Amino acid sequence: MPYGFLDIASTPGVRAAQAANGSGEYWTHFKGDRLSDRFTPAEAAFIAERDSLYMATVSESGWPYVQHRGGPPGFIRVLDERTLAIPDFRGNRQYISTGNLVTNDRAALILMDYPNRRRLKLYAHIEARDLEKDPELATELALPGYRAKVERGLVMHLAAFDWNCPQHIVPRFSEAELAPALAPLRARLEALESENQALRAELAAKVS
Repeated sequence: MPYGFLDIASTPGVRAAQAANGSGEYWTHFKGDRLSDRFTPAEAAFIAERDSLYMATVSESGWPYVQHRGGPPGFIRVLDERTLAIPDFRGNRQYISTGNLVTNDRAALILMDYPNRRRLKLYAHIEARDLEKDPELATELALPGYRAKVERGLVMHLAAFDWNCPQHIVPRFSEAELAPALAPLRARLEALESENQALRAELAAKVS
């Protein structure tokens, strides 16, 4: 059975590196259901919960460029089993990724779940769309209440995905993810502050 993601990644140089490091035979004869050209409900659910991604493009001079894209959870929309889209927010206005995609629409993406030490990596072809000319996509990508200037929509056509190993992913937690765990501590702190104020008032009344 082909292994879609590695079929794309495996250049002669990669295969030579695998052979030199003792894994060439394993990947050459790998057997298993690793076709990865469409999302299952598991990938769709994972993607829908993300609040960021890392996107790598390549310039005309051959230099790669990695950019972080973030937004509220759910800003990455799964349009169908082979297509994602995100609103392209205005940033520092260097437009490096935007320019790279004009001449080479291929990109590599990594989506992280730090608390659960999960990582999904993708190969995709990305097209930039003018949302004024594509009202249907504009509606799909709308984020009411989120303060950001959307300059275009980025539609990502999946080539292949793969789940990466969790080794060396250090768990990190956002403020929203920490809130449930911290709620009892905050409640206890508020109770202690109220008790302290009451004791101070009682002591002040006795002194006066």
